[in-house]
Amino acid sequence: MTAAPLHHDPAVGPVPRGRIVSWGIWDWGSAAFNAVILTFVYSVYLTDAVGDDLPGSISANTWFSWSLGLAGFFIAVLAPVTGQRADAGGRRKLSLGLWTALTVVSMAGLFFVQNDYHYLWLGLVLLSLGSIFFEFASVSYNAMLHQVSTPTNIGRVSAFGWSMGYFGGIVLLLICYIGFIHPDVGWFGVTSEGGLNIRMVALFAAAWFAIFAIPVLLKVPENQGLPAAKRVGFFASYRVLFRDLRELYRTHPHTVYFLGASALFRDGLAAVFAFGAILAVTVYGIDSADVLIFGVVANVSSAIGALVAGRFDDRLGPKNVIVASLIGMLISGVILLFVSGPTMFWIFGLFLCLFVGPAQSSSRTFLARLAPIGKEGQLFGLYATTGRAVSFLAPTLFGLFIFLFGTDRAGIIGILLVLAAGLLCLLPVKPPPLGAVPETADPVYG
Repeated sequence: MTAAPLHHDPAVGPVPRGRIVSWGIWDWGSAAFNAVILTFVYSVYLTDAVGDDLPGSISANTWFSWSLGLAGFFIAVLAPVTGQRADAGGRRKLSLGLWTALTVVSMAGLFFVQNDYHYLWLGLVLLSLGSIFFEFASVSYNAMLHQVSTPTNIGRVSAFGWSMGYFGGIVLLLICYIGFIHPDVGWFGVTSEGGLNIRMVALFAAAWFAIFAIPVLLKVPENQGLPAAKRVGFFASYRVLFRDLRELYRTHPHTVYFLGASALFRDGLAAVFAFGAILAVTVYGIDSADVLIFGVVANVSSAIGALVAGRFDDRLGPKNVIVASLIGMLISGVILLFVSGPTMFWIFGLFLCLFVGPAQSSSRTFLARLAPIGKEGQLFGLYATTGRAVSFLAPTLFGLFIFLFGTDRAGIIGILLVLAAGLLCLLPVKPPPLGAVPETADPVYG
């Protein structure tokens, strides 16, 4: 197959709708890992069931956080070079397919983790490997944004992808809840003995991701790489990376500033999902069985927000959308500090989630508008790295304020501080002009 240009040329007409839809369907499928495995279902099973009677002084929750922290280290070190090499080698789609397949295999392997603490290590290893593979896949996927959009609709296309992820999570969570989690005897005669129902959820989620990852591999053309003579080996790629970082700071300092600002507020966004369920139960009195239902409705709220904001992104620019979203989240969070009860949590928790989708979607759009053509993968690799570099901040502050004030509610302050810091760092960042075509990377790159 002939390689496609690194960026769609608006002069040759709009991107085929089928290509955009195929790209967005990957996001729909990826909810199997994000929503089911990491957030609402499997991680809870691993820490509260498999590791419940773990001997020793170190809890399953602690081992869980350490394993994900180690995974984050490998992502931070390897993601930029992984993206860079996919760009240079003309293997962006191949890279997406490879890392997605490895993520699916890791998810399927979770089926073998029985409800016994002796299996905890296996679950942690597979979950950590899945996190690494998924992040690498996301680097290539995000880098494809230029290949499925034009400078005039990139915000709407990015928002479409994010909303597909949220809607995919909604559908999959409901299927898992109805088919395996809620009934005493689920589909195929599955019961909860030995954690079989949750293990079947992992297997089902793996199949879901595998099926919905196929369209993007069939419909979106491969990117055009560099001539073989200009490519370098793995370790030499780090020299290229550091050289390009110095050049990026010299020629495009606001891109570097945005990477720093987004690392902060994206850590705050991640903390909202990581600790939202904990706060719902321990602070606002939400029944643990209803947390999954709240997660479904929260995904609806975030998806609606992302879809609506996508149009404002193209008209007003991604920075304005992110700023407005962060302000909305800060207002919602401050209100949640002072209200109590399930009703107030449902109202203001969902109001907060309404702004999460726009902030995530427009953050991706912002970087895509800044990325020089031919370096999208490397830039999104750095995007992953900078996010991981401060990923300890929100969880640490969350725990610190709980310790200082002696109440779980105080943890909200830590999350709000991280979001506020990200907002303040974002304000001086100069966005690119709306509708501008990104410049082409230096041809000697790589």
